[in-house]
Amino acid sequence: MTNKAMNEIKYFNRMNGKQEVEKVYGDWFIKFLYTSAIGQKLGGIFTNATFSKIYGGLQDAARSAKKVRPFVEQFNLDMEQYQPGSIPASDIRDSYASFNEFFIRKFKLGKRSFVNEPNRMAAFAEARYVGFSEINEKEKYPVKGHYLKAKDLIGNDQMASIFEGGPLMIARLCPVDYHRYHYPDNGVVIDHYPVHGAFDSVNPFALKFKNEIFIKNERYVTILQTENFGRIAYIEVGAICVGKIVQSHDWKKPFKRGEEKGYFLFGGSTVVILGEKGLWKPSQDILDNTSRGIETYLHLGQEVAVK
Repeated sequence: MTNKAMNEIKYFNRMNGKQEVEKVYGDWFIKFLYTSAIGQKLGGIFTNATFSKIYGGLQDAARSAKKVRPFVEQFNLDMEQYQPGSIPASDIRDSYASFNEFFIRKFKLGKRSFVNEPNRMAAFAEARYVGFSEINEKEKYPVKGHYLKAKDLIGNDQMASIFEGGPLMIARLCPVDYHRYHYPDNGVVIDHYPVHGAFDSVNPFALKFKNEIFIKNERYVTILQTENFGRIAYIEVGAICVGKIVQSHDWKKPFKRGEEKGYFLFGGSTVVILGEKGLWKPSQDILDNTSRGIETYLHLGQEVAVK
């Protein structure tokens, strides 16, 4: 196998039933940071909160809007799916006041729908998923001897005990993806709090070299009581160059399936959810692909888990 093939990020696209190779934004920088001797020595400069927030903040500047057209063309984005930005323009690519406004673009009404059967959980992000029926020492992600524990992810031992041995899903959002995240079911918020940490990349390539990223990175934990799937720990994980994790839903109000929970400003990012043991499991194609070491790409609102 060539070095190029070994470094490729492959995923299964549920929409077309094919395995595809991800085109990575900033690929050279991620490889430099995690594989080169110089990059590893300088890593702390780029993975701290200050750098990520400054870099993310630059994406709010008006001059950053110049990046939108090249980005759309490089990744061949179908802009017909999205709402325009705040600037009137004949071409939607010119309608965004900044790169961040483009980054958090919304879908047009009707472009995504949410499964509504009570036994089917709706995908809470448009992302690449891995999933496990239960958290235990046999299930490792990534495949370098490290497995995720509820208490490490949640940062609260008492709350984590609810989810030990339960199902786990990780939804990775690439910079090219829709960056708003949603509720997977109806329910209410029981608790919510930040867990401060670093801003490493969540790219699978980075995870191979630094597999504690999910438990060391900045994250926001929300404990949900859902109507059909019991209690769920919903965790947004920050990543390199993510300027901010924004919660747009009012915590005091009940939420509906498909309602927006929040969004990430510029950068790759991840949502992790944990469930109570035996109440649900990830969809079979996600389980099968995870066992093969690849992610499953889903559209927002598609079935992501079942009771």
